[in-house]
Order: sequence, then structure tokens, then C-alpha cells
Amino acid sequence: MISFRMLSGAAIAAALLATAGSASAGSWPERSIQAISPFAAGNANDIVARIVLDQVGRQIGQSFVIENRPGGGGSIGTAAAAKADPDGYTLLLYSSSLSSQVVLHKSLPFDPVKDFAPSVLFGIQPSVLVAAPSKGWKTVADLVKAAKAKPGALNYASAGVGSASHMAAERLRLAAGIYVQHIPFKGPVEAFTEVMAGRIDFYYLPIAPALPNIKNEKVVALAVSTPNRAALLPSVPTVAEAGYPTAEYLFWGGVAFPSKTPRAIVEKMHDETQKTLAMPEIQEKLAKLGVQPMPLTVDQFAKFTRDDVAGTIKLAKDINLQPTN
Repeated sequence: MISFRMLSGAAIAAALLATAGSASAGSWPERSIQAISPFAAGNANDIVARIVLDQVGRQIGQSFVIENRPGGGGSIGTAAAAKADPDGYTLLLYSSSLSSQVVLHKSLPFDPVKDFAPSVLFGIQPSVLVAAPSKGWKTVADLVKAAKAKPGALNYASAGVGSASHMAAERLRLAAGIYVQHIPFKGPVEAFTEVMAGRIDFYYLPIAPALPNIKNEKVVALAVSTPNRAALLPSVPTVAEAGYPTAEYLFWGGVAFPSKTPRAIVEKMHDETQKTLAMPEIQEKLAKLGVQPMPLTVDQFAKFTRDDVAGTIKLAKDINLQPTN
């Protein structure tokens, strides 16, 4: 046993802090937990989070209060989460949009990697590449052939600069070596409407909202953006199967805490969420949204997010994407 008289003042303080951190982790949670969503209600990660966190709350005996703080391309809500007390009672609905924030802003009031402790990944959501039947395309090869025949004549829609639909299309454009025009819209509904009308040539969007129109043959599904085929569209090839493995793009979502949150809390949130994600009824709900499971440990998820940020920064440089502010 070491006497406190043998320790320096700094060592005593450190020991007391460690003891306090351990105690708080052991008793967590003792009250409701604030979950900050940096986008408006109804976005893909918001919907998934509400399904998952509702069940996790039942398991841990406390509720999650989701607070939508949109604005600044997600930076306002993200900054609020980064600056919150690291006591386990504030978390961020973390998603691949974090990477876009890095490349869309000259500076941010937070570090996307250092200021967060990633806890758990809910899963990945494939994007599907669609075009109007009037284009006559059945495969990605058909699209690429048309684009190369008339460089600059084709265009694609996105839900805004830096959005998942923008970045997925740019990955395909670079991989295929084609020159096409980017037409950003204010949101996904407007973009999809123009694609179905044939006024826009192609578009990447989440599978769930696209599925009814694919089944009704209002659009043609050419490929999905993930490494594996999507359960909701098993006959649609991946971009890698179409010949463009570097065009893969993952839209992902999960949970992160402020960086100094006790590791035990981060781990407990991870473990409880994994229990939820293993439930058949939860899996069924997420499958209907096109969410694919991707179980990762806390450390694997942290590396995954670092790699995603680095990959998006490289993509932004490759396409000369300039910060908007």
C-alpha cells in the first residue's frame, strides 16, 4: 500500500481524478442522456439512432433525449457535443458527415478525431446509383460509355456539396475516368425528382427511399456503393463488381462521446448497444432501412473513423473541393 505522504501533490490529484472517473463509470447512467444530432430530424442517422437508442435506454434504465441541432453543415451540433462535459451524459450521433465537415470548412471549433471517443457503430447504409429508364442504361458500364462518348454532357445530382450523394458520385467519376457535371440541390427529394424525370442523368441515394421507385421501374438501379451487395437489392451489383472497386463509398452512423469521457462508459455504451443490435426485432427494423451490420470493437471503430476522415480529405484534394467558409 502506498501512503499519500509519499506522493507529490500532482500525483495525489491524478489519483483522485482517476478514482472519481472510475466511480462515475461504475454508476453510469444515473439520469437521462442527451444525444445531440447535428442535423434536422428525419435524417438517416437520426432515424436509425431513435430505433437503437430507444431499446438501449430500456436496457440501462435511462432514456436518451435526442436533441437536433442543425446548422453549419453539422458543425454547430458537433461542436456542442465536443465541448460538453465528458461525464457520459452527452453524446454525439456520429456519422460519415463528420468527414464532410472537415473538407467543407477552412477551420472548425473542434478536432474531428482528437475531440471524440467513438463508442459504437450502428451499421453502414449502402447508397444505390440510379438513373431514369429513358436513359437506356442497364449497367454502370452503359453509363460510363455514354459519359466517355460526350465528355461533360452528362450530369449528376447531389443533396448538396460534400453530401454522401456528392462524394459517392465523385468516387465513381474518378474511378471511371469520366467528366460529368455536378448539380447540387437543396435536398434529396428535389434531386430524386429531377432524376426520375430524366432531367438529371444519375444520382446516388440511400436504398430505403429509392426502393419503391426501383420496384415501380421509375428508376433503374445500376449499382450499390458498399463492398457487399445490399439485402434489399440482392440482384444489383456492387461498384466493385461493376469494375470500379475504388468507387466504394460507405455511409455510416454511430455514437461518440467527448474525448475525455471515461473509457468504462464508452465501453459500456458499446456493449449495451451491441446487445440491442443483436436482437432480431431490431435487426428487422434496421434491415428495412437498408442498414447493414458491421460489428466493430471500440478501438476498431476509432480507427475506422480516422481512416474515413483521412480518405475524405484525400478525395477532396483529388476533386479540388474548396471549403465554403
